[in-house]
Amino acid sequence: MNTPKNCIDCSEVLTLGGNWTEARESQSKYLCKTCWAKRDKLGMFVNGKYISTKHPFHKSGRYKTFEGAAFASLNNYADIKEGYVYVISNPAWEGWYKVGMALDASDRCSGYQTSSPFRDYTIRYSKYFEDRREAERLVHNILKKNHTEHMNEWFKTDLDTLKTTIKNIEGTQHEA
Repeated sequence: MNTPKNCIDCSEVLTLGGNWTEARESQSKYLCKTCWAKRDKLGMFVNGKYISTKHPFHKSGRYKTFEGAAFASLNNYADIKEGYVYVISNPAWEGWYKVGMALDASDRCSGYQTSSPFRDYTIRYSKYFEDRREAERLVHNILKKNHTEHMNEWFKTDLDTLKTTIKNIEGTQHEA
């Protein structure tokens, strides 16, 4: 005989087809529909993916991108310094790489994919900085001083040069 299951939040007895679903049972998620809804409201989802409350940019809600979450509270966005300096490429522009900055490099690359029918932008390198704006500015200045051909944030050089330049910028925490 099966022992009745209780909601881990409110202790209500769980009843399949009533206050509990088969999907949650198969995943061993012991939450009634009411408690599930409460947790769902507190959660953050970016492009359908759950974002942990431990993430530094966590903000309850559903967003298409991290940038969208940041702009949802515009006055806080300007204060967020940390993030990534990244390098992306697209085979349509052989030898050219974009060096940019974002709260989340993967999220930014996803934004570029919407403008490409082939979804062929690739993150080639990214590194986390406490001050992403300053790090990006330094990388751009170094590349320009080395007479690297460029058009705005796009640079024509080899990937190793870009990686080395970014790696040598101080104030980093980790690479991706």
